[in-house]
Formats: sequence, structure tokens, C-alpha cells
Amino acid sequence: QVHLVDSGGGVVQAGGSLRLSCAASGQTFTIATMGWFRQAPGKEREFVAAIRSVGIDTYYADAVKGRFTISRDNVKPMVYLQMNSLKPEDTAVYYCGAKSGTSYSTSYEYSYWGQGTQVTVSS
Repeated sequence: QVHLVDSGGGVVQAGGSLRLSCAASGQTFTIATMGWFRQAPGKEREFVAAIRSVGIDTYYADAVKGRFTISRDNVKPMVYLQMNSLKPEDTAVYYCGAKSGTSYSTSYEYSYWGQGTQVTVSS
């Protein structure tokens, strides 16, 4: 089992920045991929970014490419999502997910989820 705890959300004006954190505990050696997803009211959970547990590969949704950066600290272990140039359309609950295997953009393939953290971007 893996336990994830998300944090770092808040309210920010358009153009501002936030950094989300995801703390992992438990059998973290089973994790191959960690990702961030978001879900706005009335919408499905959508892929934002993912990172491998080993190596340097990262992946981003087109909507956040160039503005968001995913990173990890395997010692702690933590995964971060640095969000810059935030837009009102980025408003959502953001969830950290973890999974074994190499696929990364489909939410139902993730085995473990954090509780979510609210990000609100005002115009």
C-alpha cells in the first residue's frame, strides 16, 4: 500500500504561482510513475503532468506545457508541481496519483490517490 498526501493549494490571482506537494509513504518502492490530475466542477478528472520514479522523463498536458513543472525528491519522497502564469481555467481540485507501470495519462490506471488540494485562480 501507498499513502499520498497532497498540499499547497490556495487562492491566487491570474498570473500568479503556486507549488503543490505530494508526500508519499508506505511501499513507495512499488511506484514507477507519479502524476498530477485535476478536476473542475462538473468535469472529468484530467491529466496535468507525470514523472517517472527513475530517470528524467516528464510529461505534460498541452494546456499546462511551458507553465507547470513537475519534479520529485526520491529521498523524502515527494513530488512537486510548480505552477506559474496561472489562469482562471486552471481552477480545480488537484490530485496526486501513483502507479506501477509506464502509462501515465489515464486516471483509472492509477492505484493510489491523495485527498486533493483546491486551487482557485481569480481573474
